[in-house]
Amino acid sequence: MRVEDLDIGDIVYAATTIIDDGSMPEGMEGEILAEAGTRGVITMIGHVEEQPERSVFLVRFEDKEMNLGNPIGCWVDDLMVEPKLIN
Repeated sequence: MRVEDLDIGDIVYAATTIIDDGSMPEGMEGEILAEAGTRGVITMIGHVEEQPERSVFLVRFEDKEMNLGNPIGCWVDDLMVEPKLIN
């Protein structure tokens, strides 16, 4: 399954460490929003108005206590369907 095939309520994982690029309201540029491999849930799916073919996913990632954080806008490349196994 591909990220593009997922829907609201589906579980995803951060493919890489997601860092605030300065666009998060009340956020700090450079702050880590989700470590690579962190589990999250899709809460909304949309697209960029200027690029309707480019999907953006709002995802709430779990913190260390397994509480869901604030929604984060993620591109397809930021997400993966299954966690990577570390040997």
